[in-house]
Amino acid sequence: MRLYDPVEKEKQRKKEMAKLRKLFRALPKERQKAIEGLVQEAAWMRVTLEETRYIIDQEGPLEWFEQGSQKFKREHPATKTYSAMINRYTSVCKQLFDMVPATDDAKKAEDDLIAFVKQAKP
Repeated sequence: MRLYDPVEKEKQRKKEMAKLRKLFRALPKERQKAIEGLVQEAAWMRVTLEETRYIIDQEGPLEWFEQGSQKFKREHPATKTYSAMINRYTSVCKQLFDMVPATDDAKKAEDDLIAFVKQAKP
C-alpha cells in the first residue's frame, strides 16, 4: 500500500526541497552548499513519513502476528519505522534551523534576558 507512485514521490520530494531551500536562501552561498545534503535528507524523510503515516492510518498501529500456533497483536512495522524516522527528521530539522542566524528581535530578547539575569545577581 503506497500513498505515492515513484514519480509522484519524487515530485513531492522536490516540492519539499524547494520549500526548504526557500527558507535558507538568505544564507551565504557557502552555507547553502553546506546544508544541501541535510535539505535533501529532510525532504526525503518528510515524504517518507507521510507515506508511513498513511499506512498506519489505513492498517492501524497494531497488527496480528502469527508464529506457529501462536497468534498475537504486535506493533505494526510501519509504526516502528515512523517512530525512528520522526526522531531523525526532527534532528535534521534542528541542525538546519540552527544554521539560521538569530534575527535582530531574537538577539535583542536574548540580550535583554542576559541583562536581567546580571541585574539579579548580588
